[in-house]
Amino acid sequence: MPSASTQTLGDDNRVVDRAARVRFRRAVSLMLMTLVLPGSAQLVAGNRRVGRIALRIWFALVLLGLVALVTSITSRDFAFWAVSNTLLLGVLRLALMALAIGWAALFVDAWRIGQPLSLRQNHRLAVVGVNGVLCFSVAGTLLMGAHMVGVQRDFMITMFGDGEVVGAHDGRFNVLLLGGDSGAGRWGLRPDSMTIASVDAETGKSVLISLPRNMQNFPFSPGSVMAKEFPKGFDCDGCYLNGVSTWAGDHTDLFKGSKQPGVDATIMAIEGITDLKINYWAMVNLEGFKDLVDAVGGVELTVRDRIPVGGLGSDVTGYIEPGTRTLDGHDTLWFARSREGSDDYSRMARQKCVMGAMLEQISPEVAVRNFQKIAKASTQMISTNVPQSEVDNFMGLALRAKSQKIATLSLVPPMINTAEPDIALVQQKITEAIDKSEGKQVALAAAEPAPSAASGKKKAKPTTPSLTGGSIGSLRDGYAANDAEDLGSAC
Repeated sequence: MPSASTQTLGDDNRVVDRAARVRFRRAVSLMLMTLVLPGSAQLVAGNRRVGRIALRIWFALVLLGLVALVTSITSRDFAFWAVSNTLLLGVLRLALMALAIGWAALFVDAWRIGQPLSLRQNHRLAVVGVNGVLCFSVAGTLLMGAHMVGVQRDFMITMFGDGEVVGAHDGRFNVLLLGGDSGAGRWGLRPDSMTIASVDAETGKSVLISLPRNMQNFPFSPGSVMAKEFPKGFDCDGCYLNGVSTWAGDHTDLFKGSKQPGVDATIMAIEGITDLKINYWAMVNLEGFKDLVDAVGGVELTVRDRIPVGGLGSDVTGYIEPGTRTLDGHDTLWFARSREGSDDYSRMARQKCVMGAMLEQISPEVAVRNFQKIAKASTQMISTNVPQSEVDNFMGLALRAKSQKIATLSLVPPMINTAEPDIALVQQKITEAIDKSEGKQVALAAAEPAPSAASGKKKAKPTTPSLTGGSIGSLRDGYAANDAEDLGSAC
């Protein structure tokens, strides 16, 4: 039978153990309270003034966050404005950094309030571990958020400028998309492709109007510098549409004050040909385009013929085989650019298919998941004069356009003779395509007379030559993707 002193010692040990466990639970509880309600630990067991300030700030931030979340859900325009406003992004970045530092300080203070020196060694180590995990997890998450906000802000500053805001013309925004082979920071080389994205300012319904790079003998917009230099049109020997940029680069003295004389001259040509007023332009570095496609995990395209990769003739290094497949950046670029066994007009059709697929497949979820890669690729890929203040507007238009059919028109043979283009016909076709996109009635050309019953003969369908089109159709019927009311179905 144990003595009275032994029993008393056992009771004392149990009391000490119980007290140690209580102190340990109290220390852990203070840190968990700081995780859920920053400042609550100080309000209960520390500096109440600090606790009250921290809780007020926390509740204000939660309320502000909820309001912003609800507003973003109910108004996408607000969300687009928020992610494109550099001042707001700068303030948010600083706020996240300050919140990370302040929250970490509250965790350290909660650990101090828990009196770690009064704990047993194993409890003390556990508390240090818990506090470290919570502190670095919360602060690290907030600092990562601040970094992502900083990336977005830098992206907006690098990509977009403070140019003049231009309103819609006849209810539409006309954005000239130029594709070139220039490298990062070298945007002066002549464009390889030229497409106008004409977008309804209300609905976002779009028409892609492509111009062949080998067009000749075309006029410039009346009153422009180029119109004064070429009053009869761009009729010099060997002068093509894609050479306008090079000509302007060799005569920069005519474009005083212009940062992009080549682009400005090209716009003068595009406006003269199409009679459309260009709002903004964007030049895409086709080599850098590979990085963007890779950043979003590739793009799914239907390859209708074998597409040569690598160049012309002996430079061909392989083929993209027919079928519906997800292509990486390298193969997507060659799908859009390949000329072997093909022609410029086929390339224009395939390039439209790539544009349509990118618009359809890059969802907000994909953009968020790959945001940092996309931002890095985009700043290396695109040069544009779209002002920062207009970015939210175009983001909204892009989202509305995503849910609608994209119409296309390419000014190519057999409809248009690129050597001697009928400008009146060009402008008529553009007007018809836009009117049809907007649901307006379009006067149809007189149909060919039907074969007489007496002849009993039906007009034979023309044979379709085999070309590397990458889309339905052939040069004879203009390729479906080059002239379609629904780009998706043509690709």
